[in-house]
Amino acid sequence: MNETTKCGTVAIVGRPSSGKSTLLNTICEMKVAITSKTPQTTRNAIRGIYTDSRGQLIFTDTPGFHLSDKTLNKRLQQTAIRALGESDMILYLLDATRESGPEEEQLAILVKQTNSPVVLAVNKAEVATDEQKAAAAAFLAQHFPGIVPLFASAQEDEGVDEILIELFKFAPYGELLYPEDAYTDQDVEFRIAEILREKAMNLVTEEIPHAIYSEVADLEYDEKTNTVWIRAFIIVERETQKAIVVGRQGAGIAKIRSLAEPEIRQIFAGRKLRLDLRVKVQDKWRTNTVILDRILR
Repeated sequence: MNETTKCGTVAIVGRPSSGKSTLLNTICEMKVAITSKTPQTTRNAIRGIYTDSRGQLIFTDTPGFHLSDKTLNKRLQQTAIRALGESDMILYLLDATRESGPEEEQLAILVKQTNSPVVLAVNKAEVATDEQKAAAAAFLAQHFPGIVPLFASAQEDEGVDEILIELFKFAPYGELLYPEDAYTDQDVEFRIAEILREKAMNLVTEEIPHAIYSEVADLEYDEKTNTVWIRAFIIVERETQKAIVVGRQGAGIAKIRSLAEPEIRQIFAGRKLRLDLRVKVQDKWRTNTVILDRILR
């Protein structure tokens, strides 16, 4: 066993919109997970990799823990719970600006049941009042006596180094699982689909963001012209939603494409990009187990 380098897995858990994905991107210094103002943007267990002289931490950004009987939400719950049991450590992120409720209580119970080392972080400290931060600390002290919570701002990159210090204390010794320059293990098609979903979700409002998913149908390389050809779809549940995403005279889909292409080009550094992006309807996909099995990991 290597007793000079540490390597451990970390499940980041918290309620929807607690800042888990933002924190992961800040730690990795790269865009690993998409972000949106819409709660429950994360639908899969997204892995981000951080490596420095101390060793390597493999983070799993989990879907926000949300109590609901809807088919999709229950699947997201299962993804978060599975990550708890599969990780060496748990980073429990609590949003300082929101009152704790039944979801927070249930999540705290689940975290304690794992018997894994836990690092507690109160996020959004830069905008929370003193009273809100005190309430967050009191909640954590009640459920995790003896563990001192850290206060951080994932958005402003404050308190993040302290979180890493605590996680490395608990990380087991071992060889690195990924190359030192790796920051995620997501496949290319998944990363492209997530970028497209983020841009589409941020374009629309109300319930529509939750009715969106995206898929890459084809991805081809043309070595002669140094070009990547991508055919992808944004899928919604109703024709009215499709009309909104497409926009008047295609303005919506054009904006999604223009916002997504620079980030997709970063994946294929130096290559030209040709993106065929379309919107289609898949009725009630959120209750279709075949589709959920395909898009949820």
